[in-house]
Amino acid sequence: MGSIYGRASFMSFVSVNRNPNCTIPKIYGLVSVNSCSRVSITNRNPNRIIPKIDGIRLRKFRVCKGVELDTVVTSDVEDEMSEGFFEAIEELERMTREPSDVLEELNSRLSARELQLVLVYFTQEGRDSWCALEVFEWLKKENRVDEETMELMVSLMCGWVKKLIEGKHEIEDVIDLVVDMECVGLKPNFSMIEKVISLYWDMGEKDAGVLFVKEVLRRGIGCEDGDKRGRKGGPTGYLAWKMMEEGSYRDAIKLVIEIKESNLKPEVYSYLIAMTAVVKELNEFSKALRKLKSYTKTSLVSNLDAEDTHLTQNYQSTLLSDGVRLSNWVIEEGGPSFHGVVYERLLAMYICAGRGPEAEKQLWKMKLIGKEPDANLYDIVLAICASQKEIKSISRLLTRIEVTSLLNKKKTLTWLLRGYIKGSHYEEAAETVFKMLDLGMYPEFLDRAAVLQGLRRRINQSGNVEIYFKLCKQLSDAGLTGPCLIYMYIKKYKLWVIKML
Repeated sequence: MGSIYGRASFMSFVSVNRNPNCTIPKIYGLVSVNSCSRVSITNRNPNRIIPKIDGIRLRKFRVCKGVELDTVVTSDVEDEMSEGFFEAIEELERMTREPSDVLEELNSRLSARELQLVLVYFTQEGRDSWCALEVFEWLKKENRVDEETMELMVSLMCGWVKKLIEGKHEIEDVIDLVVDMECVGLKPNFSMIEKVISLYWDMGEKDAGVLFVKEVLRRGIGCEDGDKRGRKGGPTGYLAWKMMEEGSYRDAIKLVIEIKESNLKPEVYSYLIAMTAVVKELNEFSKALRKLKSYTKTSLVSNLDAEDTHLTQNYQSTLLSDGVRLSNWVIEEGGPSFHGVVYERLLAMYICAGRGPEAEKQLWKMKLIGKEPDANLYDIVLAICASQKEIKSISRLLTRIEVTSLLNKKKTLTWLLRGYIKGSHYEEAAETVFKMLDLGMYPEFLDRAAVLQGLRRRINQSGNVEIYFKLCKQLSDAGLTGPCLIYMYIKKYKLWVIKML
């Protein structure tokens, strides 16, 4: 027999076939109120004046078309339905009694499968979709909602929401439907709000998705105790995550900040997601700058002028400022339990931006709260500080190598050496090579060659050849290079290197 999800192909004419003289009214939409107390209406006349119940005026009926089920069931499905099933359909279609009363009366005559088909029937186009929610609510109260029925209802409701979005319905209509689903006890194992955001996003209705999130926050819908929503947070965090998946890091940052500054109170996890977006945007920006510098070296593009340099620095500073502001919000609203992850993200931000001293501070903050950073992070920050010749930071970071193994010492000193090379601090780089050789460590060939080449260039500027000769001698003594024959001439008491063999 066909799946329960595909048994609707014959349902649109079931009641007509059973009773051809019965006139079936077509009522569209949902009836709901602003709270989760559902309202009973025994005579549903769409042309009547909407009454007030307990001081709350009911919203007008709205068109909510049902889902389209693709599977075609066999023709013998109808023959397997009991008389009670068809009576239930006809009674519910007449709308002369409450759905709960009808189902209570026929309860013993309806199987679980027939109750599922009643749900499918009333979510079809042209049927009273409100009745499907009433039926599900009754099933919940009677404890007759098993896993299959819940999956069915979730599927129907997802299709229902999709129809609203495809039909360009007002965002308020979509939110009202989500509220009604929560009211009847529909609690799937995923957030229906996240599903709606995904539908808007996947259909290209991104602006509508943003408006939906703002309205959800404004109404306070779907808030969970303790804000325990996992890595994607709540509505704000989930939408920011969707933006990040598409590479729109800047949009994700702006979204969270805009919602926060609009006093809509996004969830704490959304700030962390936005901080991750800051890290990713800074990383992409750094990659672009490195690529641009490589183009300038090969004369493919001209060097950045003063205005361009100012713009790039300002953009990076703005990103860092946004990240710090987000971190402050996390600490203010999340408390001490979030300190570790905040410092970790700030560390990543400053590393991507090449801010050595600021990155070093985050390392010590992490260590102070008991969140020991990875050893590689110390080495990366050390290299950044070396490239900027931050002597005090370098000194503090090097204290940890005294208690590490020889292998880790070599790794750390290699990072230090390469940091000096990157910053063109070749005298300091040579001193690092001396230290490595004294400890019995041999620097990599490319690192040695880079230091020698840099020192040779500096000789023409300063005329100081002492450190160059010393490095050549120590490398030769260590067997890392052969004896160097250097041709020189004296000009105004300065030594100038012509060639090294």
